[in-house]
Amino acid sequence: MILAKTGNEALAYAMKQINPDVVAAYPITPSTEIVQLFSNYVADGEVDTEFVPVESEHSAMTACIGAAACGRRVMTATASQGLALMHEMLFIAAGLRLPIVMAVASRSLSSPLNIHGDHSDSVASRDSGWLQFFCETVQEGYDTLIMAVKIAERAYLPAIVAIDGFILSHCQERIETLEDRAVREFLGQPKPNYNLLDWRNPILVGPATLQDYYFEFKRSEIEGMRRALPVIEEVQQEFGQRFGRYYPVLEEYRCEDAEAVLVVMGSACGTCRVAVDQLRAEGRKVGLVKLRVFRPLVHNLLRTSLAKFPKIGVMDRVDAVNSYGGPLFTEITSVLYDLPERPKVFSYVYGLGGREFSPEDARMVYEQVLSGKKDELVTYVGVR
Repeated sequence: MILAKTGNEALAYAMKQINPDVVAAYPITPSTEIVQLFSNYVADGEVDTEFVPVESEHSAMTACIGAAACGRRVMTATASQGLALMHEMLFIAAGLRLPIVMAVASRSLSSPLNIHGDHSDSVASRDSGWLQFFCETVQEGYDTLIMAVKIAERAYLPAIVAIDGFILSHCQERIETLEDRAVREFLGQPKPNYNLLDWRNPILVGPATLQDYYFEFKRSEIEGMRRALPVIEEVQQEFGQRFGRYYPVLEEYRCEDAEAVLVVMGSACGTCRVAVDQLRAEGRKVGLVKLRVFRPLVHNLLRTSLAKFPKIGVMDRVDAVNSYGGPLFTEITSVLYDLPERPKVFSYVYGLGGREFSPEDARMVYEQVLSGKKDELVTYVGVR
């Protein structure tokens, strides 16, 4: 069915079709509509979900952890300061290997106060042990949220599905939705790795471990993340075969003979596609490398892809503040470090606080990368 939906509406609709056992949430702009609209489905009896309105985002993730530890299928949504307030509990959810799925309408972090979209919140959570997906379109956000449930439950890891705040969360697109039954058949019943309510198999969850065993717990979690990529690819293949829409972990767009490419996450990929098409029409050899999965970092795929290009611009919608370039830039340069011949890699920070990033801005970046000349380590696009 073709419907016109904003990103928030699409994610709420996907949650309705998933029909999770528990949703615990606290509202925050620009993600509020996701759980607000979902609560309407609960009130109207369209889902069987236990909806838990809590007093803070920290409490929301705590409730999600408790429900998931009891073997339930659990979801939530948040953004910005809300995700930051959850930070303590993100590590606990990942350490307990709980397949919680969270929609994030990515937004800037205070201070100063700004409610618009950048990746400050999502990227700040990159080392918490959660899978992370960054979506280019509303359609991709809808499809990814459904896939993330199956991925999380196979990998036994929690997952963040991020759409850019306001740019996608509040902008309407035509999307192709699936039938409720098809979604639930695709997901099947949850198969938890443990269930605290199963009195026949009592277990201890979240014990205190000191020098003697903490490292072993973390090593197991790390190994789970290392093994997650085949699970992601397997589920995405299944989704593509069943529904006709396939999303690669890493996508190359018009890169066949490119002399310069940009590496981008999120909605700005669409902006860069427009710039690539314009420049290609003028005979310029440029391309786009879209990184869809940020965690686990797909280092082998990135190395294989990017080694082909002499010049690379890495686009960060977040600044690491006094780091050696943006967060994605430092990841990319680390991935390429051991190559016998390394490409030239340039760091760009753009779109903070929802600052517009236009095709003209993207063209400027491509022109600079093509030239191979740059005066400063980081170029801040759209601000002097």
